[in-house]
Amino acid sequence: MKAVVYSSHTFEKELLAKANQKKHDITLISNPLSLETAFFAEGKDAVIVFTTDDVSAPVIAKLKSQGVRYIATRSFETDHIDREAASLAGMKVANIPFYAPEGLAEYALTLMLSLSRKVVLAASRSKQFDFSLKDLQGFSLNGKTVGIVGLGEVSKILIRLLKAFGCKVLVYDLSVEIELEGVEVVGLEQLLGSSDIVSLHAPLKSYNQHVINDQTLAFFKKGAILINTSHGGLVDSKAVLEALKSGKIGGFAADVYEFERNLFFEDHSRDVIKDSMLEELMALPNVIITPHQGFLTDETLQGIAIQTIKNLDKWQANKCAGKACACANSCQNKEKDHPHSSDDKNQNK
Repeated sequence: MKAVVYSSHTFEKELLAKANQKKHDITLISNPLSLETAFFAEGKDAVIVFTTDDVSAPVIAKLKSQGVRYIATRSFETDHIDREAASLAGMKVANIPFYAPEGLAEYALTLMLSLSRKVVLAASRSKQFDFSLKDLQGFSLNGKTVGIVGLGEVSKILIRLLKAFGCKVLVYDLSVEIELEGVEVVGLEQLLGSSDIVSLHAPLKSYNQHVINDQTLAFFKKGAILINTSHGGLVDSKAVLEALKSGKIGGFAADVYEFERNLFFEDHSRDVIKDSMLEELMALPNVIITPHQGFLTDETLQGIAIQTIKNLDKWQANKCAGKACACANSCQNKEKDHPHSSDDKNQNK
């Protein structure tokens, strides 16, 4: 199968080549997919895209006219793909049905520890040879209550890690019935009002967009910290900024941002005009923003590369991509043991 990888990063190239083992004719380019760059897919069977690529209806129509039949995304998310347009064009779509959840859970814990112990502030000062301890007093996780919003594989691993630290864990999730030893399932209002740390791990849906907003922030325990490693759209950034400035919440750490599209994954340090709200957030000493790097581990990247090639293998064999299938309608040649769509409960990033 002939394929072109759009928005390829240096850290992916060797892994994709190793996973491919020269089975497919793959071209890697750093250009993002758009109407202007779609010509690179001329004569290809598939495009392999990233979350920053434009896979809208006009682009899909252009790809279709050039002979492209398959769209594989190197992500769990498919929001950047107009799946209905792909279905109407007769094009198959596949994603990465799950990442290595351990790395994502560890990263959420990393942000908690970094924020609670003011590691970023201390490291920044130390680089300036300022070794004073002023304003560096933090708190221990032991004995604290951590509220988890959304229960999936990542959350379950994070819960085990938190319990090892001696934390009490509360969970709120609309979509599942859960029974976990030592975990209390509560309503959202109770979770927010009782937790020293609130960590978001829910898939982004229409019903929970801006689940953290002016109204829900009012329930927060004063001085509590908020962690978001899931989806930027779960948080009303303006409301969080105001809550931080007023002292209602004690800190905010996020690996995602609701306006990160066309911003994250690229170097914008020389831009004259920058996102003013993000600048204001990052100027606060009790805020940590990282560039959507929670997935960026050796293990996860290897898994993404392997699954991407498996998707091509399936399509070349005229089979459904199985659990990776993200088609808008039913796929032909569906394998019995592989449901069409991945389960949001299995992957919260």
